[in-house]
Amino acid sequence: MSATLVNVAPVFLLILIGWVLARTGILSEATGDALGEFVFKIAVPMLIFHTLADAHFEGVSPFRLWIAYFGGVAVTWTAAHLVAKHVFKRDDKIRVIAGMSAAFANNVFIGLPLVGRSVGDDGLVALSILLAIHLPLMMVTGTILMERASVVVDGGKTRGVGAVLLQVGSNLVRNPLVIALAAGLAINLSGLTLTPVLGTVVTQLSSAAGPAALISIGMALTKYPVQGNIGLTGAIAALKLFLLPAAVLLMCKILGLSPAWTAAMVLTSSVPTGINAWLIAHQFRAGQNIAASTISVTTAFGIISVSFWAWLLG
Repeated sequence: MSATLVNVAPVFLLILIGWVLARTGILSEATGDALGEFVFKIAVPMLIFHTLADAHFEGVSPFRLWIAYFGGVAVTWTAAHLVAKHVFKRDDKIRVIAGMSAAFANNVFIGLPLVGRSVGDDGLVALSILLAIHLPLMMVTGTILMERASVVVDGGKTRGVGAVLLQVGSNLVRNPLVIALAAGLAINLSGLTLTPVLGTVVTQLSSAAGPAALISIGMALTKYPVQGNIGLTGAIAALKLFLLPAAVLLMCKILGLSPAWTAAMVLTSSVPTGINAWLIAHQFRAGQNIAASTISVTTAFGIISVSFWAWLLG
């Protein structure tokens, strides 16, 4: 277990440092926002680009990986939806937020640093392949479900699937992560290599992604206090931290993924809830406090769940 903590504890210690820096006012909220923007637009895209540009896929198909991960997502999302409906008697919009909060892992800001430390380059390749469709698929699904739930709860007309896809697609083509994924794959498939100077710059920026991302997410946590709906939030957090990785692990075993790819998928599924769940809640003005509280609770207890899954995977 001590070897596991050597890999896991620094991840959450950096998050704690970020939270303390923001909470005590040593660094301002504006500084945290700027750091988060640097991570999202520069550092993490460079890490993804560098990983994919140098990866050796050797004809490996991504479909088993995608099925394994999103099979676990479907199980967890459905479970959270049913708990919100039958146990806590919440309306359709809250059920969607509950499902998304339980199934949307913070794969970029926490998953990438964790997998990089614990699994290595093979794990980063697997996670990069997941990220190629993770954000588009999750955001499209969440938006469509919330559109329909809003009609049920608030009345009015729902937008067609085409309109939702157009909106999400227009956002994604400008997303730095999507651009980095496409550029990295293009370099890889073309057989080109970076010049020594460019390679050094990309490597240095990639190295900054992990610590900068973790500190920025810690600073952002001050915006998401735990308040109200403690029962529902606790249930969602338990599903996120334990059911999702358990379901993903089972799917990986059934589909015969390699140990490295299995470890990458299980570890990234075990990390705290991503901020995108709150963004959907904020956009539709429903369940913001539930999504925000889930982010904080899963981050607070994430070191326990991540350590457990890392230990279990060996």
